[in-house]
Amino acid sequence: MPLSYTAPLNGRPVTISGLGCYLPPRVVTNDELAKTLDTSDQWIRKRTGIETRRVLDPGEGSLELALRAARAALTDSGVPASEIGMVIVGSIVQDRPMPATSALVADQLGCTSAGAFDIGNACSSFLYGLLCAAGAIATGYYEHALVIGSEAASRLLDWQDRSTAILFGDGAGAAVVSAAKGRGRIIGFDMGADGSGGEFLHIPAGGTRTPASRETVAEGMHFIKMNGREVYKFATRVPAESAARLLENCGRGVDEVDLFVPHQANLRIIEATTKKLGIDPAKVFTNVQRYGNTSAASVPICLTEARDQGRLKEGDLVLMTAFGGGLSWGSCLMEWGR
Repeated sequence: MPLSYTAPLNGRPVTISGLGCYLPPRVVTNDELAKTLDTSDQWIRKRTGIETRRVLDPGEGSLELALRAARAALTDSGVPASEIGMVIVGSIVQDRPMPATSALVADQLGCTSAGAFDIGNACSSFLYGLLCAAGAIATGYYEHALVIGSEAASRLLDWQDRSTAILFGDGAGAAVVSAAKGRGRIIGFDMGADGSGGEFLHIPAGGTRTPASRETVAEGMHFIKMNGREVYKFATRVPAESAARLLENCGRGVDEVDLFVPHQANLRIIEATTKKLGIDPAKVFTNVQRYGNTSAASVPICLTEARDQGRLKEGDLVLMTAFGGGLSWGSCLMEWGR
């Protein structure tokens, strides 16, 4: 297993100054899936904890989701779109192969001075984007950046494949990242990847190695494919190790954590990670039961809902961790506040 890179964030203090999220209105229940899959509500709940998930409307994609979440985050932060220096969008697959979804987001929001790029690390993309934004702001290169996790995962699923169709949901979450003026600050990150496990969670076709063709479409090679056993083994080990390593290298104890925000892949994985870290379950935020695995959007959606529910207070120590395609992983530790 390759080692992670773990370090405190140096330079001027950086914080999250605004949050926003968007979930499509259409709700798909387990009972609805059971009409076409060899499954049941009880079977899905027992293995994943998922009860419902959201699916976006026809004619929309990750761009529309990203825009709605981003507008909410900008409003929450009070930062004008024209002052955003960088727009980052993370997801499993972007709206189109080209141009970058982030460039379209920046244009439609009016981020006229922003650079833009996409991150394709699937579920860990938001934390990778947060690292990029925080580093640029800490060095003084930018004052504000916009980091978005946006997923139209329903468009990437074979709805006859029980191993994936029951897991994923659509949604977007966004954070405005800014130079800190108050107590809040991002403390540090842990990031890593193990490409030897890349085939365990992948989309076989659609890139330069296997371009789209009649054959790839007919064989379902543009859908998410997952080796559930191997991904589960990875997910119940690596995120906990990443989070523990980050706490140690930042000189913080697990008992100091006020809120733990794990990637919402599967309730069993969340419970296993929580147990390995030794975190009080009462400090863990989950919404996988209602939304399923929203991939790159899951951490910012959780942060937004936790803030709205009063579970984030000034000075709280917040620990985030995620894993995704690559196989990649990342963790972030921050003191909450603007």
